[in-house]
Amino acid sequence: MEMSQIKTQKFIIKFFPEIMIKGTSAKRQMVAQLHGNIQKLTRKISEEITSRKFFDKIEVVCPIDVVTETRQVLLETPGVEQVLEALQFDKITTIDEIKVIVNEQMAKEIQGKAFVVRAKRSGTHSFKSTQIEQTVGGYMLSRNSDSTVDLHNPEVTIRIELVDNQLNIITLKHKGLGGFPLGTQGDILSLMSGGFDSTVASYLTMKRGVKTHFIFFNLGGVAHEIGVKQVAFYLWNKFGSSHKVSFISVPFDDVVTEIFRSTSESYMGVTLKRLMLKAAEKIADEMKIDAVMTGESVAQVSSQTLRNLALIDQATNKLVLRPLSTMNKPEIMDIANQIGTRRFAETMPEYCGVISKNPVTHGSYDRMEKEAKKFDYSVLDTAVENAIKTDVNDIVNDIEEIGQMEVVSDLSSGNYTVIDIRQSDDCIETSCETLKIPFYKLKNEFKKLPQNKEYLFYCEKGILSQLHAQYLRDAENCKNIKVYRPL
Repeated sequence: MEMSQIKTQKFIIKFFPEIMIKGTSAKRQMVAQLHGNIQKLTRKISEEITSRKFFDKIEVVCPIDVVTETRQVLLETPGVEQVLEALQFDKITTIDEIKVIVNEQMAKEIQGKAFVVRAKRSGTHSFKSTQIEQTVGGYMLSRNSDSTVDLHNPEVTIRIELVDNQLNIITLKHKGLGGFPLGTQGDILSLMSGGFDSTVASYLTMKRGVKTHFIFFNLGGVAHEIGVKQVAFYLWNKFGSSHKVSFISVPFDDVVTEIFRSTSESYMGVTLKRLMLKAAEKIADEMKIDAVMTGESVAQVSSQTLRNLALIDQATNKLVLRPLSTMNKPEIMDIANQIGTRRFAETMPEYCGVISKNPVTHGSYDRMEKEAKKFDYSVLDTAVENAIKTDVNDIVNDIEEIGQMEVVSDLSSGNYTVIDIRQSDDCIETSCETLKIPFYKLKNEFKKLPQNKEYLFYCEKGILSQLHAQYLRDAENCKNIKVYRPL
């Protein structure tokens, strides 16, 4: 049989070991779900890809011209422990046919090396697996004079499987994603900021078979929302596109304003997290989702001490999962690098609408109760009512390039008014007119200013000023805003 006759590639899918030890009913359901997921995913590549489900494996056969795409999809599908690539030959009835075919296909792999042949057989045959190994090994040894046989420490192991009259030669082995098939473990709502933590946490729940929806709390930044949508789409497209999930954007800028009005400064950070969980709970209830998830890690920031996490969790009756709770930052960044979200996280505008001065690290339950009573929860209800829900698969149509706002460093080049948008009391000193409007008041206060002037927004890192300038340009049609970045 000539190489030119091979027009298809076979993949043999081995299941995540935890699937194999489940009870009969659970295992059957998981295997069926995985097979269905693989069919949905491969159908997007080619209608010619076929698959068959067995009790201990799934076989996928694809045309040679889509091997690369098919392999990639299988390696990124939750529930797949191992992907074996195999050459398939049908209507095989004798050992003599097997030895010729195997030598023809694999002789190049054993040139100058010690090898061994390992065979598995199922079905009715007049010979045993050991006979296949001995016959094929002896034939290859006689045809490849510079090769040797080593049964115990071979450099090359030639693996073959004979299923009835079908011969499979295993050519490559790849480690899969592992985990459970997506859709077997229910749904979760992931609080998504787009940074390292929330993207890695979302990946881990997807890998565990949990259908992961995304909720984003928009604190006023259009660019941030688009960045988060991009990484959410990336994660879904790479690891979860066998299922439809939602992206929910909640306008939270008025909530932040109310926090500044009502909440003591040291409790602002914890309060913001509590309000996010409260909002997520309401939306999860509407979507009939039992759990929410965050990317928090114990002691990474002040709001993530065990006491403060306990205070935060008091705000919801939902189960709150934190997959990263015991991980450190380097571990999280390593995973982000492996799954491809690091490049998103590194360029994501890290936007925290509430940065407490002297934040409490060991909050009081009694004090938290008093602080919570001061907040006007109608503001939170309005934010939830105005939430926008999008199917993640439609995000690609929703994302348009946002051009960066123009940055000015030389104030002498125009007649500008600089607006310091930092939340601190101090105000930058410049050679031109300077105003102090904290970012959380911009939405209402900027409209009151004379609109025949050019304004430059200033903050320490330039991120808040970019976000709020873009927001006012896009949402309020303000064309007279740029960003000030001193040299």
